[in-house]
Amino acid sequence: MPLVRIDLVTGRTPEQVRAVADAIHTAIVDEYGIPERDRFQVITEHPAQQIIAEDAGLGFERTDGVVMIQVFTQGGRSDDAKQSLYRAVHDRLAEVGVASEDVFIGYVENGPQDWSFGFGRAQYVTGELGVPSAS
Repeated sequence: MPLVRIDLVTGRTPEQVRAVADAIHTAIVDEYGIPERDRFQVITEHPAQQIIAEDAGLGFERTDGVVMIQVFTQGGRSDDAKQSLYRAVHDRLAEVGVASEDVFIGYVENGPQDWSFGFGRAQYVTGELGVPSAS
């Protein structure tokens, strides 16, 4: 059950924005085996000057097509599983026209006590939801 924040530069059509969101979700479903409707995404569009994404010393330039993705999820997945997810997100975004250099992913892990799905309770802790196993 990841929570995914997607930040992009304003200028894509609503259909293109949805295609980006769908591509990221499909990659997560495929790689982590989560249910299709286990989808929590926040999409924010920004003027170009409000996203600064340089190359981190890797020697390439990003464009205004950059897609910055933050994945918040429970800890426990292996480095290989994360690498596989990064590749799958990249590949799915390439299918909808996002350039390789414009895919930026930050991955943040936490525990079951860090999630509340409503009603003022941490449902993984109360037992209302089963804690997902790491894939």
